[in-house]
Amino acid sequence: MDTRQHPLVPWLHLWHTPGLGPATFLRLTAAHGGPRAVLEAGPAAWREQGLDDAAVAFLEGPTPEGVLRDLEWAQDPQRHILTLEDPAYPPRLRAIAAAPPVLYVVGDPRVLHWPLLAVVGSRHPTPGGRDTAHAFSAHLARSGLVIASGLAQGIDAAAHGGALDGGGLTVAVTGTGPDRVYPAGHRDLARRIAAEGALVTELPVGTPVRREHFPRRNRILSGLAVGTLVVEAAHRSGSLITARHAAEQGREVFAIPGSIHNPMARGCHRLIRQGAKLVETADDILEELGPQIFIPREEEGPSPGNEADATAAPGEAPDAEHAALLEAMGHDPVAVDQLVERTGLTAGAVSSMLLLMELRGQVASLSGGRYVRLQPEHER
Repeated sequence: MDTRQHPLVPWLHLWHTPGLGPATFLRLTAAHGGPRAVLEAGPAAWREQGLDDAAVAFLEGPTPEGVLRDLEWAQDPQRHILTLEDPAYPPRLRAIAAAPPVLYVVGDPRVLHWPLLAVVGSRHPTPGGRDTAHAFSAHLARSGLVIASGLAQGIDAAAHGGALDGGGLTVAVTGTGPDRVYPAGHRDLARRIAAEGALVTELPVGTPVRREHFPRRNRILSGLAVGTLVVEAAHRSGSLITARHAAEQGREVFAIPGSIHNPMARGCHRLIRQGAKLVETADDILEELGPQIFIPREEEGPSPGNEADATAAPGEAPDAEHAALLEAMGHDPVAVDQLVERTGLTAGAVSSMLLLMELRGQVASLSGGRYVRLQPEHER
């Protein structure tokens, strides 16, 4: 593979440099005008910017083996390497402090432009907490939100599973390289997520599990999302780090209260005391996030899996598709999966359109995840 002129090489060479994290990467590129200019600046300029001997030697050397591994990994059409300059890079994440200069994505990167809700909590939840995470995620995914979590055991797995079982989309932000799955028992879940959303990490190919990677992962999870929901968390839970990042990033923080006798509820109660919004139903979240989700924004990407909708903003669909969906509903209650089968649209597109129609008074949601078409006012 000839890498000399490959546009990703300067980005990846810098990103692989030992001791060079997101903040230093961004400072260097801002000072010199981009990654390629940094590499051309030379040892004196690098030392002037505070880089040590190991980093200088690495930058002086040839294209690193790790960069070649990354490029080889990205040859699969379902694997993507996004830089901060890439139009496909998620705009909400770009806006945070020390945004990851490089993202590795398995699946559909366009999903990252949609409104995401991070759902996090304990790795060892109560059965009720696990059920709540699954039920909330299923309802919210059916309503058009993409559910994001960290692929961990417990609440994370329940959130991903709920979104998928609800016929929606989900994103996993991981703390390893994109070629690894942790925990290993979640390989099948990871495959399902990649097929119905995306797996995301800032860590290069081959990066193993390390404790210090997970706080870094948490800032990405909250940065991708319009809000973070904490379902169950102990007083010192890592989920509280995600919630803190969300608050610092100016995103909404939600928490579900629990019994005062449940140690897994203490973290949520602490968040509520600190100003997180107490939620009792999934609709509480939709009500709060409504304006952020459904105001069309040009920077948002197209509907995942729907190439014909390449210019539509999230929450919108061409009039012809709205009309086709209404026609497919008929006059009896109908489930999302039935509408997917009748229209040929993706579950995510159908769910998002249904929620917009509900806000417009065109349809009503019923129990069991079903919808019914409403008669226009002039016909009543």
